[in-house]
Amino acid sequence: MVSADSPSLHDRLVDRALALVEEGGADVSLRAVARAAGVSAMAPYRHFEDKAALLAAVALRGFGLMEAVAREADAVHDPAEALTAQGLAYIGFARTHPALFQLMFADNAGLALPHDECRGAYRLMARRVEQLCPADADAGALACWGLVHGLATLALDGRLPPDPVLERAALGIMTRGLAK
Repeated sequence: MVSADSPSLHDRLVDRALALVEEGGADVSLRAVARAAGVSAMAPYRHFEDKAALLAAVALRGFGLMEAVAREADAVHDPAEALTAQGLAYIGFARTHPALFQLMFADNAGLALPHDECRGAYRLMARRVEQLCPADADAGALACWGLVHGLATLALDGRLPPDPVLERAALGIMTRGLAK
């Protein structure tokens, strides 16, 4: 059995919880996470007060992963193309990590998430929106996020079949509207 005092145990517990969430959703127990991490059933309590605290750490990890995907998509110089790429990446992230995405945005999970640590991808998107329409940057960012998050949610609900051409076209309409 692995030592419960290992400096990387916190991260290993989050890793194992993330894997369990992706396998079966947010109905993960601390005992199952401990078993997957190879530690005693009580070891997770040294790092997390309860299941909600562990799931909050998993959700934060998800926001970090989403930001990394958005940052990679943002590498394009043209703001409109970067915004489109970010939108496609957001939808792709939701499709690739459906259970994690749902956990990240669950309003009934009782997770205490630091607001600022969940906004990395949003800040990247908002910066590109500001480049396209500085006069209405806040409203434009909200509209952009609403469209992209809505498309991602529809995709997860099975109401939006994968169609990158159509998704790119919808995001193109949005970026052209922002640029007017």
